[in-house]
Amino acid sequence: MMQDFISLIFPEYCLMCEDGLVKDEKLICMYCRHTLPRTESHKDAENFIARKFWGKLSLKYAWAYLKFSKKGQVQRALHKLKYDGYAEVGELLGYWYGHELKEQGLHIEFDLILPVPLHISKLKKRGYNQSDTIAKGMSEVMSVEWDGKVLVKNTASETQTKKKRLERWENVEKVFEIKNQQKIAGKRILLIDDVVTTGSTLEACATLLLDEGCKEVSIAAIASA
Repeated sequence: MMQDFISLIFPEYCLMCEDGLVKDEKLICMYCRHTLPRTESHKDAENFIARKFWGKLSLKYAWAYLKFSKKGQVQRALHKLKYDGYAEVGELLGYWYGHELKEQGLHIEFDLILPVPLHISKLKKRGYNQSDTIAKGMSEVMSVEWDGKVLVKNTASETQTKKKRLERWENVEKVFEIKNQQKIAGKRILLIDDVVTTGSTLEACATLLLDEGCKEVSIAAIASA
């Protein structure tokens, strides 16, 4: 009853459509959840995400949960996650995505979930790694181990937003490091990012993981253009 009273005085709003949330809704309303622009890429081995990496490295799977569009509902939610301190948005979206993958039986394909890391300077400024929150949510529902400290970023590379593809690759090629090689040895790894654009960051991380002895790498992002 007290929570109902608090909600009446300080109503909560959906981070996607900004309508008021009703009882049992959290962060994102049921309407927005059910109308999310899903890619369904995990049902197609030759999907548009996988094609980004053809001829560049060998991936087991490559997926994105949602379609990203400027000023759309997905962009609004991810903006809240990355810039407004809503870490729980990542966990929620990761949980939902993990549930859909589990429904397809794909959770048994992985031994370890790793997030794309942030440099320590950006991590301190933001307070958390948004990809790590997504990985945590996916790990919970998929019952697959997750570790946010195995893969680290040693160099604070410049922002990727306005760079061309070659510039993006040169910007991230040598900035990542494996802190615990034994943790990844022989493992089937699912690498998590929030948004995939050209895929250069994911490509650099996946290449390093494969070079350091994991069995195979798959990638999954919450959104892709």
